[in-house]
Amino acid sequence: MHENFKSGFVTIIGRPNVGKSTLMNHLIGQKIAITSNKPQTTRGRIQTVYTDPARGQIVFVDTPGIHRAKNKLGEYMVNVAERSLTDVDVILWLVEPSAFIGAGERHIIKQLERVKTPVILVINKVDTVEREKVLTFIDTYRKVYDFAEIVPASALRGQNLDVLVEQIFRYLPYGPMFYDEDTVTDQPERAIVAEIIREKALHALDDEIPHGIAVCIDRMKEREGQKIIDIDATIICEKDSHKGIVIGKGGSMLKKIGSNARYEIERLLEEKVNVKLWVKVKKDWRDSDSLMKNFGYDPHEV
Repeated sequence: MHENFKSGFVTIIGRPNVGKSTLMNHLIGQKIAITSNKPQTTRGRIQTVYTDPARGQIVFVDTPGIHRAKNKLGEYMVNVAERSLTDVDVILWLVEPSAFIGAGERHIIKQLERVKTPVILVINKVDTVEREKVLTFIDTYRKVYDFAEIVPASALRGQNLDVLVEQIFRYLPYGPMFYDEDTVTDQPERAIVAEIIREKALHALDDEIPHGIAVCIDRMKEREGQKIIDIDATIICEKDSHKGIVIGKGGSMLKKIGSNARYEIERLLEEKVNVKLWVKVKKDWRDSDSLMKNFGYDPHEV
């Protein structure tokens, strides 16, 4: 490894729904973080790894959106996001293309004023606005904070992401690799599979239900002598009335979630899978420390 090799940690922050997971998935060329147009999709810290053998290695930390918490799960998510600002080398802040800076953005600016980490502002979704307007958005944000760089981009279309990677490397320290060259995430397979099932449920269900669901993998085992992985998973919801909706008429909704998840899990594991889903009700689990811990969100990590 040559002496010009750089490596470091980069956190991606922003309000819910601004495209953080889409950006990270696009940069590393693989789907690790789940995406949906519903807020609070990402609930924990997910690390993914971008390696360029000639330049260096970027470890991306995708965090939950910073928002006003309404329950213990919400508090956990906000704490995870805000704590990640201090223990990284670069902060990427994603915003919508707009000349209006709302209360949510001002809250994030307050958090950023407390840290010394270089902040790169990414004005995402520029493919949805007229080009001339982008300069106005840059000007608006330049006045409220001293950014290291401002990069207009489209995570979905992959526009200007090469420039973004170049800017990130400018601010990373010189150092060795943290992970092997072929590592793309520190997430165990079971965790990624659970997240894929949760994503498919988010896509399929009505707005009021997805916040209140979690997914537990009960069993994930290869069949003896066959190239098939059997996956048993339970979808947890908060209310009895939600259970019926998650199952659907004659099990139709559960079937839809399962088959949509199966397609993507097979691409991830590069093997045939058989997915069986169950639904359980755990009332108000988002306000219970012990249940949150059971579903993979440890409040004491924060």
